Amino acid sequence: MTLLKLSNVEIIYEPFIRGVTGLSLEIPEGGTVALLGSNGAGKSTTLKAISGLIKAEKGKVTKGSIDFTGKRIDNLGPERIARMGIIHVMEGRKVFEELTVEENLKTGLSIGDEDLAYNYFPQLKLRRKIRAGYLSGGEQQMLVIARALLTNPKLMLLDEPSLGLAPTLTTGLFKAIKEINEKEKVTILLVEQNAVKALEIAEYGYVMENGRIVLDGKAEELANNKDIQEFFLGLGEAGRRSYREVKAYRRRKRWLS
Repeated sequence: MTLLKLSNVEIIYEPFIRGVTGLSLEIPEGGTVALLGSNGAGKSTTLKAISGLIKAEKGKVTKGSIDFTGKRIDNLGPERIARMGIIHVMEGRKVFEELTVEENLKTGLSIGDEDLAYNYFPQLKLRRKIRAGYLSGGEQQMLVIARALLTNPKLMLLDEPSLGLAPTLTTGLFKAIKEINEKEKVTILLVEQNAVKALEIAEYGYVMENGRIVLDGKAEELANNKDIQEFFLGLGEAGRRSYREVKAYRRRKRWLS
């Protein structure tokens, strides 16, 4: 069953700046989908359009539609969208710095108690009386995801959760995200520049460039795609290039060989 569907979506920021053009994607219920791309590709804009936060930045969906559980939501406010079960964990670890870990968790609490969060992030239990502003970057990222989990979401939008984290912390964080998906049945749409890690836990992926989807497929197929590897890892002779340049470069090599 399709939980979320974007159909030919165009997003414009005032006055006339196009952020996304002709974007179509589907998120199956219970799945984890990666949305990949370099900076400025339109990934965060896409998440904000889904959660309704795009309106706070003078942006709007001008074409196409966004449907969640079969209901159109692109004309709704962020509060109504959140009540429907979509929670957006934004880039930048937006914690309440003056509140303790425990108090931060209670701001999102709608089910059970914070022990659910501590099950996935035991480090937070050790730090529960500490103000969030004194946590490390990794601990703050754990906190915002844990707080989102306690809202009992159907769909969690994660924007660059590994940004600025050490590799060991990233591995642990992605392991927790995968477990949340599998055990709590929370559908995940993951925006991430760390394509390798994202595709390890996703079943399907979309690649964005310049506001458009340029490729999509099963996560395993994308992870083994040489064009994708060069696009994200910068393995070409001239460093990182656009996905279209990478494909054209490979076509030229095959033609000349």
